Amino acid sequence: MATRTVIELIDDLDGSEATETLRFALDGTDYEIDLAGENAEALRGLLTRYAQAARKEKAGKGAAVRQLPPAADTKAVRAWAGANGIDVNPRGRIREEVVQQYLTSLS
Repeated sequence: MATRTVIELIDDLDGSEATETLRFALDGTDYEIDLAGENAEALRGLLTRYAQAARKEKAGKGAAVRQLPPAADTKAVRAWAGANGIDVNPRGRIREEVVQQYLTSLS
């Protein structure tokens, strides 16, 4: 027996048949919307002015990874956390709240 799967894109604004899926991000949230030609062009028209003035984020695996400030040496943070009874992994990422507590203790 043969099967056929059909995926139909529906314009998320007006319910017509969509021709493409557009992806964008705002305030740290990624969005995806299916739109037909006119609605897709309208969205591009709204965003073009801002996109032309904006800085492009580096693409790739590490683009969204938080970097520790230079003052937050991971060895120092782990040592401080251990001395203060805060449990941290011996390797890998340190929780943001632990880093913030460490930086606050330096002030």
